[in-house]
Amino acid sequence: MHYVKSKSILSQKNGMNLYRGCSHGCIYCDSRSKIYGMEHKFEDIEVKENSLDLLKKELKKRPKAMIGTGSMTDPYIPLEKNLKYVRKSLELVYDYGFGFTCITKSDLILRDLDLLKKINERSKAVVQMTLTTADEELCRILEPNVCTTERRVEVLKTLDEAGIPTVVWLCPILPYINDTEDNVNSILDYCIESNVKGIFCHEMGLTLRKGNREYFYSKLDEHFPGLKDRYIRQFGNSYSIPSPNNKGLMKIFKRRTKENGILNNFNEIFEYLHDFPQKSYQTKLI
Repeated sequence: MHYVKSKSILSQKNGMNLYRGCSHGCIYCDSRSKIYGMEHKFEDIEVKENSLDLLKKELKKRPKAMIGTGSMTDPYIPLEKNLKYVRKSLELVYDYGFGFTCITKSDLILRDLDLLKKINERSKAVVQMTLTTADEELCRILEPNVCTTERRVEVLKTLDEAGIPTVVWLCPILPYINDTEDNVNSILDYCIESNVKGIFCHEMGLTLRKGNREYFYSKLDEHFPGLKDRYIRQFGNSYSIPSPNNKGLMKIFKRRTKENGILNNFNEIFEYLHDFPQKSYQTKLI
């Protein structure tokens, strides 16, 4: 872990990353890609030490909207347990009457359930959770340093009971690893049981580019001997790595989400996540 001073914290679309880098160890993580220009080791988390001051200044002057985090770095990495940057940002989001959404794989988010409920009562809070495999042992290989799928589903159910809407990212689906009907159906069962609002799944597959490709292939050699060579023969250096089962699996995905009233269209889900409700609220100015 190391600290840096940041010049800004919110993007034009109100996204933020309080940390840079991650320690979850997911073998497929796109954020390792060289295109993002990270100049430090991925597991050496960059902490934006002035992020909360910057956020406070931005929230004072921006129109009310949904504040999002987690697109590049899971905000609930282990060091958040002590640093509490996410929790403190949630307090600011609540104080200034904004909404909040984040993407995570961690059950640490339940620590902040009290604030999520307060934000949701005043405006809107949505939690997005990534689910890749229903196989617990496989999950420990694909995402070794974060809670497994069964625990994430418990989190989704707890959030639902608390009235917090949820969205699931059903991705990535890795060719010849978790691209089976049993896996996709099991994850969809979890989503239905948890009453999720929507599920993101553009297609069954993953993306690889310089940086994350090399890391992914090293993990294939470690856990799935011989599979790297099959990827290289079939996909070369392609960015998009579709599952050969994509067509059939997407039919299952679309049919079952439609039958259960779950949003499955990317644009509709993004619109839902960015839509800030015009509720009556009073902000606590600081």
